[in-house]
Amino acid sequence: MTINCKGKLIDFQRPKIMGIVNLTTDSFYSGSRFADSGEGILLETVGKMLVDGADFIDIGAYSTRPGADDVPVELEMQRVVAAVSVLCREFPEVLISVDTFRAAVADAAISEGAALINDVTAGLGDSEMLAVIAKHQVPYVMMHMRGTPKTMTQLNQYDDLVGEVLMYFSERIAAARALGINDLILDPGFGFAKNVDQNFTMLQRFADFKIAGVPLLAGISRKSMIYKTLGTTADQALNGTTFLHAFALQGGANILRVHDVKEAVEAVSLFEKLQS
Repeated sequence: MTINCKGKLIDFQRPKIMGIVNLTTDSFYSGSRFADSGEGILLETVGKMLVDGADFIDIGAYSTRPGADDVPVELEMQRVVAAVSVLCREFPEVLISVDTFRAAVADAAISEGAALINDVTAGLGDSEMLAVIAKHQVPYVMMHMRGTPKTMTQLNQYDDLVGEVLMYFSERIAAARALGINDLILDPGFGFAKNVDQNFTMLQRFADFKIAGVPLLAGISRKSMIYKTLGTTADQALNGTTFLHAFALQGGANILRVHDVKEAVEAVSLFEKLQS
């Protein structure tokens, strides 16, 4: 499987690492917040991620943690476009993913140099999103969730969790393909309208999502499924994250979306050694 990022063909023979940069003061993990840090800290952080082996940098200015407040589109747009602009200027080869569900933000970010869009609503949050992706023909990460960050924790009732998530993706893939969108990536949405036990069920059955025939992204880094199970905090969840990354890789994850790039790259290297 391959995707086309700004004319560069990316294959998934080796799993890829996507480093997280949150341009917000409201993300659940304090170590990923860079809203008010200034250009210098942003460049230093992303530069280190790239040196450590990140294949993509995922930037977002709208917190999607459970209970998060809405962010005005003007503020999201300002933060995202400024960050994409400076990162593309300083790191011309960088592949930037923009984490947004708003079509206008996606459109502006792609025009500024972003290489792909990561949408937690899979196009359901903004009716214009799929048209924007089709216009630019950039890879598109479609995630499963229900409701909004404020309501999703109450919307975790399923008769067949994995089956219902797959049905959701079948409909969203069909909608994207109908508009001629070529490069799709699926993210089952750990922590989004799923409780701790459901997250572990989904990780146990991660390989089931390969039936979609597109690359899979696992976003489990430092999430509550880890620190609630261990009785710790997001700040203390690196060891648990690395352990669960191994299971995601075993299940066929093609991209790990992570806060800690170096450790994730090491996990991939050790996983590959086991497979050789």
